[in-house]
Amino acid sequence: MVSSISYAPLIGWELLAGVAALNLVLLGIAAWLGLRGWFLRGLAAALVLGALLNPSYKQEDRTPLSDIAFVVIDETASQTLPARTEQMQTAVPAILAQLEDQTDAPLEVVTVTVRDTPEGATARGTMLLAALSDATAQVAPNRIAGAIILSDGRIHDLQPPPDFPAPVHLLQTGRAQDWDRRIVMENAPAFGIVGEPLELKMRIEDSGPVPSSLGPATVLASIDGGAEQQFQVPVGESVTLSLPLQHAGINLLDLRIPAASGEITDRNNRAILPINGVRDRLRVLLVSGEPYAGERTWRNLLRADASVDLVHFTILRPPQKQDGVPVSELSLIAFPTRELFMEKINDFDLIIFDRYRRRGILPDLYLENAARYVRAGGAILLVAGPAFAEVESLARSPMRAVLPALPTGRIIEQGYAPRLTDVGRQHPVTAGLESVSGEWGRWLRQIDLKPRSGHVVMQGAFDKPLLVLDRVEKGRIAILASDHAWLWSRGFEGGGPQLELLRRLAHWLMQEPELEEETLSATAFGKHIKVERRSLGEVASGVTFTGPSGQQGTTELSVISAGKWQAEFDAEENGIYRISDGTIETVVAVGPAAPREFEQPVGASVELLALAADTGGGIFQLENTIPDIRRTRMGRVAKGRNWLGLPRREAYTVEGIRLTPLAPGWLILLLVSMLSLVAWRVEGR
Repeated sequence: MVSSISYAPLIGWELLAGVAALNLVLLGIAAWLGLRGWFLRGLAAALVLGALLNPSYKQEDRTPLSDIAFVVIDETASQTLPARTEQMQTAVPAILAQLEDQTDAPLEVVTVTVRDTPEGATARGTMLLAALSDATAQVAPNRIAGAIILSDGRIHDLQPPPDFPAPVHLLQTGRAQDWDRRIVMENAPAFGIVGEPLELKMRIEDSGPVPSSLGPATVLASIDGGAEQQFQVPVGESVTLSLPLQHAGINLLDLRIPAASGEITDRNNRAILPINGVRDRLRVLLVSGEPYAGERTWRNLLRADASVDLVHFTILRPPQKQDGVPVSELSLIAFPTRELFMEKINDFDLIIFDRYRRRGILPDLYLENAARYVRAGGAILLVAGPAFAEVESLARSPMRAVLPALPTGRIIEQGYAPRLTDVGRQHPVTAGLESVSGEWGRWLRQIDLKPRSGHVVMQGAFDKPLLVLDRVEKGRIAILASDHAWLWSRGFEGGGPQLELLRRLAHWLMQEPELEEETLSATAFGKHIKVERRSLGEVASGVTFTGPSGQQGTTELSVISAGKWQAEFDAEENGIYRISDGTIETVVAVGPAAPREFEQPVGASVELLALAADTGGGIFQLENTIPDIRRTRMGRVAKGRNWLGLPRREAYTVEGIRLTPLAPGWLILLLVSMLSLVAWRVEGR
């Protein structure tokens, strides 16, 4: 129980002060004039003012509250580094035991454990101050005696909790001799041009007492887990590495520096960058044997793609045409056959022979070079017209060796609706075309072919091959056995997916990765990896995966649709996983190569220094000692060389209040009246 005098003025404090001032002035005048009763009137005025203050004798029944101390324990991944786990295992029980022994003042201990943020969380890293803020928000500020943080000091909160009312102390883990070397990527483009150097800006950064014998760093770089290139890089300086992209699509670039003896961790010695390889400009040569309605279809399709450089020639005047017109008066451009088919043929990504017939324009030597172009990795598309079934056919030239189908000599002149074969429903060039548009319109001509290699993905009249695709060594070739695809673009009998078919066909020939028929791809969603296998034939029942540390595992493939299989598994560590089904291999990157917890693993207290200074707390190295805990008074120093202080807050709750007036009103009135009467009598004499 606590007793005190309380006041509850009957009038406002401003008015009360004015009345008191007026009385003082009047009493001063009375004293100056020598009035004999001024002292008695002053006592009466004082009684009136005291009555207006309404004093009471207050008695409070108080229940004292215990102080609250927060112990924040950092259990994030960086605490698993050398010596830190042992330091925490020793310090945490010792600190908790000291807090329990504080018997001179009630103390309640609240333990806050900070762990790694879950996968997919917006904020990543050690969110220590956020955890402390959440804990302190649940208690009254006047009960908080302080916070003791056991951590390496590396936190990733944006800002400290506002207005923490008590000291914050840091007990820092780690060793004075800890040092580290890491890769810092300063500029890495999201895409690059295939075949051209890709420039990456990076630096090697040291922290802590690094041994002077280390010298420059060795950086090893590889793409998709292939052969490694070696670079010598000075430490602390920004350098630019130049690496060529090997293929279109995602290229996984792996940069790493070998771990040095004594380095605290090598988790930040690697950077994994997915870079999308794109082709600069796709060069296409379109050779039209003669003008016809479908010629413009190919031209419009290729011109609509901004990434395609089209070179188009139409043979309007064959050599045997003799009409008597002097050559000097012709406005036609000469067909540069030698330049295109001998000197610059390898500059083209795709060559299209559209209804071409042999008229002596391209000698056999040039056509033989075109066949070599395919074997070396080039692409040729033949759009067959009536001449393909006759003596002027390219099938009677040196190109015959690379053709996947040969004409029988029969030309089918009747209407038919193109259809997909069973293989065509699985092949990426034609898969799903049936859902692009409804009923397909008819074509009116087809060249009868006899397949000898490759895949027949479309068929026409009498189930004859209509579109045949084939791989020839490093290159690709396709035969479209009709020159009536343009009927779809004109909407004949409802039309069909002509633009989509021709676009896919051209991109498959130019080896675009998304249209490969034999693929193994993997996608990582956090720690979960989804594998997809696409094939036109039978595949293995499972895949084998190899983790960054060399640990292997297997998982089964399950059918999800015709020609597609899928498997899933969870990764146990971050880094590059190599996945293979025995035929095809792919790679996938799981998580960051260097998690945020290991970006700067050397212990530091920079982030918590400002908070400790503002609140009067201290920073202690657990490597040296475990500080003693003392209870201090509010406003006093709360830290020392080997001790930390938690102030006594002396908080309480009021259970009851009793108020007793010091003097009743009738007594005050009687005393004032008596003093006034005596003063009047004294002044009357």
